[in-house]
Amino acid sequence: MRQPQRVESPTQLPQQVTIWEVGPRDGLQNEKSIVDLETKAEFVRRLLAAGLPIVEATSFVHPKWVPQLADAKELMEGLINGFGTGTGPSSTTGPTRGARELPVLVPNERGLDRALELGLKHIAIFGSATETFANKNLNRSLDEQFAMFEPTVLRAREAGMDVRAYVSMCFGDPWEGDVPVDQVVSVGKRLFDLGASQLSLGDTIGVGTAGHVKRLLGAFGEAGLAVENLAVHFHDTYGQALANAYAALEAGVTTFDASAGGLGGCPYAESATGNLATEDLVWMLHGLGVETGVDLEALVTTSRWMAGKLGRPSPSRVVTALG
Repeated sequence: MRQPQRVESPTQLPQQVTIWEVGPRDGLQNEKSIVDLETKAEFVRRLLAAGLPIVEATSFVHPKWVPQLADAKELMEGLINGFGTGTGPSSTTGPTRGARELPVLVPNERGLDRALELGLKHIAIFGSATETFANKNLNRSLDEQFAMFEPTVLRAREAGMDVRAYVSMCFGDPWEGDVPVDQVVSVGKRLFDLGASQLSLGDTIGVGTAGHVKRLLGAFGEAGLAVENLAVHFHDTYGQALANAYAALEAGVTTFDASAGGLGGCPYAESATGNLATEDLVWMLHGLGVETGVDLEALVTTSRWMAGKLGRPSPSRVVTALG
């Protein structure tokens, strides 16, 4: 049963934010059991119908590395052109909304080729703030990753695509420990200068705290990168994701990554537990009077549905409370 929520609106906070939903890609990529194509498509449709403006649908990574996303091409073709009959209250049998609202992660130029073939308009690349994770995730050194990304970003921009750049391990690395703030800023600026329109700063293993968040965002500002070009991506390993999101909100950030039902983790970092649950973020934002455009009840219904498909309860506190 939905409980009443009191709304208090601090005047210094942004009035509206964008939630970048990563559940279908980052949320599902580490699932050991393969989720079928129709369920993935239905998940994306339901998320869009719940009012989420951007849903990162999949990744054009080699199936050897992320078997869960081996059906990326078929998924995107179906979402763009329409397929299946759908089973849920938010289902649609026609084409899903515009391709710009369905970004995909591309690891390299081969991934970009697949995105271009489908006429997609929005891609993301995934860089690392640390040497060790760059080697493990990209098979490149910290410096070599930029040479790998440069032609991908250049070709994407020439084709009229928008490019987002993820920066992983911004707050800590399981192999290297604490990551210097100036190192994160240097990596982020280099990715941004390649031609990205937005940086998503990732707390990949969930070790960040509110003061650290403000320090890092402030350092990017001091380096000349406007807060409007920054997004944040928090994991809840130590229960700090919401506190960190609030700190970022106070700092002026208006784009927040989150995963429906708290799904997700990183397949290359075992200590990376679930993402910040979209429902928990929405509950906090709505309580602050911040507009998201998201229908919370529809979102909760979607996450309960997906939890049923996965055979386990959602870790989202709001999904549990409203269930």
